[in-house]
Amino acid sequence: MVNVAAVVVTFNRLEKLKKVIASIEAQTRPVASIIVIDNASTDGTADFLAALETNVPHEIVRMDTNTGGAGGFAEGMLRGYSAGADHVWIMDDDCYPQPEALDRLVRGFDDAVAELGADVPFACSVVEFTDGNICEMNNPVPTWDWARLLVKGQRSVMVTACSFVSVLIPRWVIAEYGLPYVEYFIWFDDREYTLRLTARCPGVQVLDSVVIHDMGDNRGVNFAMVDEKSLWKFEYGVRNEASYQLHHRGLLYYLEFGARLLVSLHRGRVPFLLRVRLAKKLLEGIGFNPAVKFPDRDAR
Repeated sequence: MVNVAAVVVTFNRLEKLKKVIASIEAQTRPVASIIVIDNASTDGTADFLAALETNVPHEIVRMDTNTGGAGGFAEGMLRGYSAGADHVWIMDDDCYPQPEALDRLVRGFDDAVAELGADVPFACSVVEFTDGNICEMNNPVPTWDWARLLVKGQRSVMVTACSFVSVLIPRWVIAEYGLPYVEYFIWFDDREYTLRLTARCPGVQVLDSVVIHDMGDNRGVNFAMVDEKSLWKFEYGVRNEASYQLHHRGLLYYLEFGARLLVSLHRGRVPFLLRVRLAKKLLEGIGFNPAVKFPDRDAR
């Protein structure tokens, strides 16, 4: 049986984190270990984790500062890789895997490899909202031939990108493609990383592997939704995607992204000062170009 390390990144969501850990413990296919990355939580998470009692081997990593989802996942993936895991299974602290989620994810990944070859870089789950509907912000991006495995009798579709809400990543991927960009902090880190992987071969979404995403409102995210409260997240998102489009795709893609951003802000009637803040982040992306870190060379 393959060795799977479950990686959970948490920040100030203690009650939800307890449910995530319980959901991992209840898997029909046991994980080899649980790695919890505590991003300097201030809500009692550290005390809870220090006293955690579970039959599953676990490692608790308390970060000195909040490194965001990007930093947390990079650290957790590195820890799983260093411990010799065959796969890391990454998720947020509000993701509740259903009991057979991991078993079906592993089986779906193996079936996809048997059909497509050993280059399949990841398998992700179907993400549902708490009411049983699809989670709007966690829909993977399908390939043009997304049904290729379905017509072969498999319960998977082919995708080019997904969010970090229940993703199974094999060891070879981390060795060859490195870790997510820690510098992204939050937003677009998952999209960039999975796009990095699928430039070679599509990933798969396993349709009978299901997790529940216990987020606030079940709605997607677009630039027309920017307000004072959410601005800080959108600032990271704009900077990160601008950097990706310019440095990994080219100037025309960067300009197209800038045009889409400005049109969305106009259509959403976003206040002028907020538009200025995001325009500055668009320009900041020009000089922002992190380097890939690899676990066997320069991740520490």
